[in-house]
Amino acid sequence: MALVFLCFQVFLCRIVDVSLGTVRTILTVKGKIGTASAIGIIEIFVWFVIVQAAISRGGTSLWVALFYAGGFGAGTYIGGKLANRLMKGILDIQIVTSTKNEELVSAIRNAGFGVSVLNVNSSVYGEEKYMLVIEIKSGNLKRLKKIVYDHDPAAFIMVRETIFIQNGFFK
Repeated sequence: MALVFLCFQVFLCRIVDVSLGTVRTILTVKGKIGTASAIGIIEIFVWFVIVQAAISRGGTSLWVALFYAGGFGAGTYIGGKLANRLMKGILDIQIVTSTKNEELVSAIRNAGFGVSVLNVNSSVYGEEKYMLVIEIKSGNLKRLKKIVYDHDPAAFIMVRETIFIQNGFFK
């Protein structure tokens, strides 16, 4: 019974420490070093405590190793989901339309998004087009993509994270 309890303890602690590691990595990349450092302390403390318990009480049990590995996999999945929910930011969307599509521009604006429209001269790939530049909150990406594909299924969409924004309008 003690081995079963240890296996579940190892599994749950690995979920916690790996999830924290995922969030810590994302915060580091986004430049939030102080918060990432604090999370790192907690992450490694949890890792140290559970590794010590696994080695001292689990010995050479294959079950402990399997639950350790399973916790790592589950922690990676949960950490990714958690990061997607917590790390909302602003996205820079650039859309190259397949034609000069006024309907699409109107639909984007009617949905409440600000959009800058640039003319793209004809090229070897076809007629004149628009490049649309839009700044949105990441939670609105799915809705914007639907609007674009409903009006121009052949549109080319590029999405990047925005580091800094000054003035302008975004939703």
